[in-house]
Amino acid sequence: MDNNNQEKSGFTYTYSAREQAELKRIREKYAAPTEDEDKMARLRRLDASVTNTAQAVALVFGIIGTLILGFGMSLCMTDLGEIFVSYRDMAMVIGIIIGVVGGILASLAYPIYNAIVKARRKKLAPEIIRLTDELMK
Repeated sequence: MDNNNQEKSGFTYTYSAREQAELKRIREKYAAPTEDEDKMARLRRLDASVTNTAQAVALVFGIIGTLILGFGMSLCMTDLGEIFVSYRDMAMVIGIIIGVVGGILASLAYPIYNAIVKARRKKLAPEIIRLTDELMK
């Protein structure tokens, strides 16, 4: 009889609070999202897209400008100028011009970032305001 009782009662285990939180996070990944969760996810995506796009464009612009600046410096300071230009003095002038152009391009990266963020915010503002109004009700 004692052996039969043990089989019926089974084994139970209670998870700690930390494990319970982890179980809840895992379960939420697989549960169907509610309408508010969908709106919140869309709001987060829209908000992130404003800065992500601007950041990518500014990084590319800054990197290209920096590479051009470096090439101009190489023309001025190494024998690379003799390969491209037959006169050493001419290589120095061309290197300085290319370096200045690269420096200008690199320094425009931040203003370009700000302009893109401003334009994207203006474009996405109505949708973000609409979603936040719906979620705050």
